[in-house]
Amino acid sequence: MSVIKKCIIPVAGFGTRFLPATKAMPKEMLPIIDKPVIQYIVEEAVASGIEDIILVTGASKRAIEDHFDYNYELQNWLKKNGKEELREEIKEIADMANFIYVRQKGPYGNGTPVLNAKKIIGDEPFAVIWGDDLFVNSGKPRLKQLMDVYDKYQDPVLTAIKINDEETKKYGVIDGTEVEKNIIKIKKIIEKPGPDKAPSRIGTIGAYILTPDIFEILEKTEIGQGGELWLVDAIFNLSQKRALYACLVEGKYYDTGSKLGWLKANVDFALGRPDLNKEFKDYLKSVI
Repeated sequence: MSVIKKCIIPVAGFGTRFLPATKAMPKEMLPIIDKPVIQYIVEEAVASGIEDIILVTGASKRAIEDHFDYNYELQNWLKKNGKEELREEIKEIADMANFIYVRQKGPYGNGTPVLNAKKIIGDEPFAVIWGDDLFVNSGKPRLKQLMDVYDKYQDPVLTAIKINDEETKKYGVIDGTEVEKNIIKIKKIIEKPGPDKAPSRIGTIGAYILTPDIFEILEKTEIGQGGELWLVDAIFNLSQKRALYACLVEGKYYDTGSKLGWLKANVDFALGRPDLNKEFKDYLKSVI
């Protein structure tokens, strides 16, 4: 059984790529069919064995807290109207995990929300997942794949995916040695090198297993590109002191923080739903 029981999910961003929809609604609450993206992320963490979900929030993110809380008025209304199955489904959202909320304080950048959770994490290894990085796997969840690598090697683990030439301009690219199937010991990560300078066709995306020594390094990491505190800069500094691994995860990745990624997720999920599949497929055929 893994010792990793806490997961940080940063959700304080402005969601500018989805404005004006995200002017008053968190981007993490955008639905894939009838369930918000953030719920899929939490469900992945819980299915991997996580017990404490630490949501690092900001202004105008109250809807996320409300979503993972009980709504007794709604539950009572559903019960009175004979919708017991739906009432139970709503109740289970709040029962999934122990939810902890922290307001983000400090410089912009994705390193700040991790640093904000330092006192809650303590001396334990922990997981980090972005609130819009959705990974679908019919078998072992993406986070559990990372946790299994950590349990074996006891060092930080990054998510890796196979990428093509064009995607070497979009992702950090791993230079490393495969120590066993789908597990790479990292030498270095080159940020968006392009196909000519990329050392491999393996890129890194969000979701990490980190060790508590990352906090001291984050505190000493200089503000980077765009005046932001970058977690990847701290991870690079950590790699100078201890081994760093990447897990080539199995499953399908959706960047639901982008319009195209969010649309793709909605289409694929709709096609996979028995209650929507036929009519939706017929509709797609009629417009394509």
